[in-house]
Amino acid sequence: MAMNTVDTTPGRTAEVNGLQIYYELHGCGTPLVLLHGGGSTITSTFGRILPLLAALHTVVAVELQAHGRTPDRGRALSFEQDADDVAALLQHLQITQAAVMGFSNGGTTALQLAIRHPQQVSKLVLASATYKRNGMQPGFFEGMQQAALEHMPALLQKAFLEVNPDAAALQTMFNRDVERMLAFTDIAEDAIKSIAAPALVINGDAEVVCAGHALELSRTLPHAQLAILPGGHGDYIGELCSLQQTAIPALVTEMIKMFLKA
Repeated sequence: MAMNTVDTTPGRTAEVNGLQIYYELHGCGTPLVLLHGGGSTITSTFGRILPLLAALHTVVAVELQAHGRTPDRGRALSFEQDADDVAALLQHLQITQAAVMGFSNGGTTALQLAIRHPQQVSKLVLASATYKRNGMQPGFFEGMQQAALEHMPALLQKAFLEVNPDAAALQTMFNRDVERMLAFTDIAEDAIKSIAAPALVINGDAEVVCAGHALELSRTLPHAQLAILPGGHGDYIGELCSLQQTAIPALVTEMIKMFLKA
């Protein structure tokens, strides 16, 4: 993995594919890209574990289109476009190859990045990632058809407004995320099998992404390990909405660091 010298000011923007994308750089070492979940920001997804990861890596934490400090580009979200935006950001930063960790929707974006830009991805950490519609708990997509902003967790709304105090932008983000999930189609099995990068698949045992789907993903990827942790969506990394206050996020972070170091 090669990485040229970059400006290490924590928060910056770069123009990629016509989008002013917000990103942060933390720590030092081999590069690790962090991709947040839907409806989230860097801090709401990774706030607890980012400092631990930055002890060994140059963390490139990104806020994707319409999320947090990155504006909407005026067209629908797609995981493919998000992946292309991250690839362009890495080129902008002169990072030729990086490990990539994505949570939830960020995990699906990480899969698309490895499919569309394989030369840029050294390893994958796929946390509660979905590649098939049937990977979600029964009733998920039916519920999404009735989704409204008031159903969005208050903590996530607050986290958004703390970094972008624009209520209209919050509504836009919510609408974009709902539309993307309703339009989501399965990623072809052959595309998953084309991913050469080693992967660590992580999932909760009682969350919206079925543990069986994580097992299926780990068996479809050519070079994957699997870890199923107790708890709900994001509990194992201390995501903002996690109801648990345990040592599991620290243990999971050590597991991730060992995987990335191997």
